[in-house]
Amino acid sequence: MLSKNKTKFILSLQKRKVREEYRLFIAEGDKIVREILASGLEVKTLVCKPEYLAGIPSDVKERIEEILPVKYEELKQLSSLSTPHNAMAVVRMTEHEMDMEEITRDIIPALDFIQDPGNMGTIIRAAGWFGIKNMVCSLNCVDIYNPKVIQATMGAFLNVKVHVCDLSEFLSSAQKKEVPVYGTVLDGESVYNHSLGRRGIILIGNESRGISEELLTFVTDRITIPKFTDSKYGIESLNAGMAASIIFSEFRRRG
Repeated sequence: MLSKNKTKFILSLQKRKVREEYRLFIAEGDKIVREILASGLEVKTLVCKPEYLAGIPSDVKERIEEILPVKYEELKQLSSLSTPHNAMAVVRMTEHEMDMEEITRDIIPALDFIQDPGNMGTIIRAAGWFGIKNMVCSLNCVDIYNPKVIQATMGAFLNVKVHVCDLSEFLSSAQKKEVPVYGTVLDGESVYNHSLGRRGIILIGNESRGISEELLTFVTDRITIPKFTDSKYGIESLNAGMAASIIFSEFRRRG
């Protein structure tokens, strides 16, 4: 049974400070919840319609701390979506240790002040698609456990370790190891013409302001995605998620 206290607690996890306090986050959607259950992540509470619960193997159910079968109207009260799915899970956050030696052997996106949950989720999803195992986010990025971010990843967050840290310190450490830093800027060389290595940091800036001035000093290679149109209307730029996908693809194509 879904009590008032449980309802209140689950709703409170929409707030970042509550998520960080309890180290829990919300995942909504039939597919995402099913993949979380299969991945072995610790699910504290599963809230779902009885017919959804019936499709979960018994051995998986045994690993769930609390199962609450509910009606659609109850799910709707908890959901942040306009049209709720059949299942919602309260999940324990995964803690990742950053190993500089490991993560700098490959390409690694470094996100500077990404604010839009949709962009963040899309970048994580693209990283998962292109086999990128690690990602670094600045301390002022949108919370990767924001429900809208989790939703936008479509489950890809299960395959990408996202490290939140001071980007200046991270890039300084990378600089000492002579790891190239590819900065995505408007005045850079075309990513299709520039020499790209098998490893390096891909620095992606804020949606409207780009890369912070203090981080530009770490950039060793300035790259951009050229525009193939002369139109001045409605096509000023690509959003961060689209741009990241194109750049990841070009690195992998060459690698």
